[in-house]
Amino acid sequence: MSETDQPPRSETGPAHTGSLARRMMLIAAGWITVLLLGGGLALDRTLVSLVTRNFDNQLGYMLTAMIGSAEVGPDGEVFFNRPLGDQRFLEPNSGLYWQISGDGHEDFPSRSLWDRSLKVHGGHVDNAPHTYDSDQFTGEPLRIMERSIKLPGSDTRWWFTVAESRKELDEQIRRIRSILAWSFVVLGLGLFLMAMAQTWYGLGPLRRVRLAIQRMRAAGANRVTEPLPLEVQPLVQELNALLAHSQRQAEEARTHAGNLAHALKTPLTVVMNAATAKAPDLSETVIREAAVMRRQVDHHLARARAVGRRAVGQACASVGESVEAVLRAVTRLYERTRFDLDGNRDAMIAIERQDLDEILGNLIENAAKYGGGSVFVTMDPTAEAEWCEVWVEDDGMGIPEAERIRIFDRGARLDTGKPGTGLGLAIVRDVAEIYGGSVTLDESEDLGGLLVKLRLPRARGNK
Repeated sequence: MSETDQPPRSETGPAHTGSLARRMMLIAAGWITVLLLGGGLALDRTLVSLVTRNFDNQLGYMLTAMIGSAEVGPDGEVFFNRPLGDQRFLEPNSGLYWQISGDGHEDFPSRSLWDRSLKVHGGHVDNAPHTYDSDQFTGEPLRIMERSIKLPGSDTRWWFTVAESRKELDEQIRRIRSILAWSFVVLGLGLFLMAMAQTWYGLGPLRRVRLAIQRMRAAGANRVTEPLPLEVQPLVQELNALLAHSQRQAEEARTHAGNLAHALKTPLTVVMNAATAKAPDLSETVIREAAVMRRQVDHHLARARAVGRRAVGQACASVGESVEAVLRAVTRLYERTRFDLDGNRDAMIAIERQDLDEILGNLIENAAKYGGGSVFVTMDPTAEAEWCEVWVEDDGMGIPEAERIRIFDRGARLDTGKPGTGLGLAIVRDVAEIYGGSVTLDESEDLGGLLVKLRLPRARGNK
């Protein structure tokens, strides 16, 4: 397709609030980051605590072995009745050390300390093992466990201390954190890619709807028929309903234009023939046919206004207010006619007020014009949940049952002795049908004349 064949596009589209896919990805990325960070920190703390506790347990076993092997000699000094099992205690600077200290006695250190000694935190009593970290040896951080105890046969409080280099512990923690970091990075990337795929796949039906609309514009289709997920079906149904509504409006517009052209064709032909023949009654012919054309134009304009107002939004009008307004106007024209009003004045109808005034004006004026002097208007006599009716009765001659369908045709009149255009009931029927209602004719049981039943949908929330 060449550039000249491309469908025209609006220079300025409606304002948007950003990409839906970007929103979903940002939300997914945010939650993935928060959950992985929280889970990573919790898992890191748990694993580090487990490794440290295991390390401390080893120190605790050694401290217990020291206390269990310690005895006090004749000179008051401490000695071991059996050597400790770990060979590192005998290797200088091996990273594993012990020391026994007591007030007034020299320190009793392990051979692995060589020329160094452990700084004991005295001045307090540790009946249970006390563990802490220490940097007293340069370049060799220590994990120290100490406990104070009085040995049998001695009044001295001895401090038993065992220390081990943290290098192995720190190396284990580093490896654990490295594994955790890489694992969570890979997991985060995997989850993010999964969220991208889920977003792309989840928004796929919306792209299919867009492509279907493009195909409709290119191929002239009027419906989206492609199977779509349940969550998208309501959108497609509303779109199809909107397309059907637009199609009906276009058909109504074409029908109105054709009807108007057909209605004007005959008067224009009569005028053209009279003008071509230079008929002596040309002026009367022009006036008469112009009046016919004006009535036709008024009729189609009324229909067009009703269709336009119906498309604007949800209309709502009060039956009581409209009937009373019409009666105030009609009573001035028919002062000798008696008008009675009854029923639910608070009923609300889903129709524009102007259109309701025009419908009721035609019906009540016809009842006054062709009746015998009495008109009875009943509002909402049936009180149905979905529909509201307005009855207009008169005491005239009525309309024979055989003529009750033909009387709705444009220009149809049964009584030509009274002025009129023959378009009143046609306008009433057309406007009522535009709003989904109807108009039927019957015989009035109370007044004996014509009974017109106007049926229109009740406004929402007024049942």
